[in-house]
Amino acid sequence: MPVPEFEKSMFEALLARRSVRRYKPRKVESSTINNLLEAAVRAPTALGQEPWAFVIIQDKILLKSLSDYAKPLFLSQIHQHQSKQAQHKLDLFNRPDFNIFHDANTLIVICGEKNAPFFTADCWLAAENMMLAACAMNLGSCVIGSALSAFEVPEVRTKLRIPDNYSAVAPIVIGYPDEKNIPSSRKSPVVFSCISEV
Repeated sequence: MPVPEFEKSMFEALLARRSVRRYKPRKVESSTINNLLEAAVRAPTALGQEPWAFVIIQDKILLKSLSDYAKPLFLSQIHQHQSKQAQHKLDLFNRPDFNIFHDANTLIVICGEKNAPFFTADCWLAAENMMLAACAMNLGSCVIGSALSAFEVPEVRTKLRIPDNYSAVAPIVIGYPDEKNIPSSRKSPVVFSCISEV
């Protein structure tokens, strides 16, 4: 396949990538999605398993419906584990107008074949490849962990044609950012030891 034109080098994308939570209404083209999937499947994979498969949703009504379905599931799942300090962040999920997909028009759910021994790690490696490629093409992305519990509900799985032997691992929205890309800071690496030959 032809290599797409990238606006950023890979290292520039590494430094620029951030979670985007505001998107323009412009639809992500199918050729762009194909490029993102190609980047995803080039990820490292344990034992050569390549256990990933993808669900691609670009239906705004379905995305809103999934958001409404997922919000109460997510709240009930984490309510017992959440501290009072973070409660104000969770209040957002009680708002009817809050869309967990941030009004993006493309959701790609990376699923993994459960029989593969390291399918979760493989899928997350594929996710990072895809998000870096998106950033290099001036697209935004955001992992939507709050949607995961919805993808375990049989009716949702049936609607999205997710086979029983696959599990949703990484739901990621992709789109054209409607906000400035402000670089985020990170802590310096913590190194427990650095052993070299004398």
